Amino acid sequence: MPLSSGQWQKALAADSLQPAYLLAGEQLLVLEAGDALRAQARKLGYSEREVLDVGQHFDWNDLARSAAGMSLFATRRLIDLRLPTGRPGIEGAKAINAFCADPPPDVTLLITAMEWSNKHDGAWSKKLDASGSMVVFNAPRPDQWGAWITARLASRGLSATPDAVALLADRVEGNLLAAAQEVDKLVVLHGQGRIDAAEMENLVADSARYDVFKLTDAAFVGDGARALRILAGLRSEGDELLALMGWLVNQLQLALRLANAQDLAAQIRNEHLWQAREQLFRQALRRAPREHWLQCLARASRIDRMVKGREAGNPWQEAERLIAAIAEPRAAKALA
Repeated sequence: MPLSSGQWQKALAADSLQPAYLLAGEQLLVLEAGDALRAQARKLGYSEREVLDVGQHFDWNDLARSAAGMSLFATRRLIDLRLPTGRPGIEGAKAINAFCADPPPDVTLLITAMEWSNKHDGAWSKKLDASGSMVVFNAPRPDQWGAWITARLASRGLSATPDAVALLADRVEGNLLAAAQEVDKLVVLHGQGRIDAAEMENLVADSARYDVFKLTDAAFVGDGARALRILAGLRSEGDELLALMGWLVNQLQLALRLANAQDLAAQIRNEHLWQAREQLFRQALRRAPREHWLQCLARASRIDRMVKGREAGNPWQEAERLIAAIAEPRAAKALA
């Protein structure tokens, strides 16, 4: 029988791994659960990981070869099999059944599926559940949203009054990814601590407070004129440049991680980027190589020193040049 979320947390803290795991359901929750399992595997000495992406022409013999392969660098290995549709087909079901029937020692199979319903469940998933662990992650029901948001806030060092939690739940209207994004924004806008209803209303209802996010989105999508207008508006409203730079640096670091990735699709999944932001960063990466993002981060560091009085210069002017360079790498000569 599939584990409940509470049972999953206990299983995750165990000092050994099962031969096989199937994590299926709501995309955000599956991605985060997969990350948690990989982290636990690293703690337990699984220092070698092989990723298998199941696509239209995937050869299921690769699973058997991976399972039988000898490790060159570690005694414990994790086979990370990505099954987006949750449907392995006849050949895939046979391959998974064969693994579960005779799992190799010191090898764990992790299967993640972003689509799941009762129709997906079959003999192969039942056999995996019998020999390992299966967890189906569902989005919170309407009556569970308050508890989910409260737990999400707590995981980021925040807390909120019941009225504030209810206000945020109403804003996201049951959208799990939107809820996660709003909580991450609150960390930037509010910092750690407790938020009451009035404060939450100001943070989530005042669109001007979110212009820093509009600023970075416009810059990374390549709309330099709009990004510069937003920056000028923030300056005229008296916003502190140092606070704005925090989110900008965060996004530049994300761009650099993506630019450094050998497998961009896998890194995008690891970063939990939803489709709109995935396209935004793909566009940005097509406009410039990794060296450009390194240069932008160096300039951001210099702006930080200017704001703090540790280096001479006009930080707002430098911020304009940085935004222009992010939006249009051909303007990167302005960073010189």
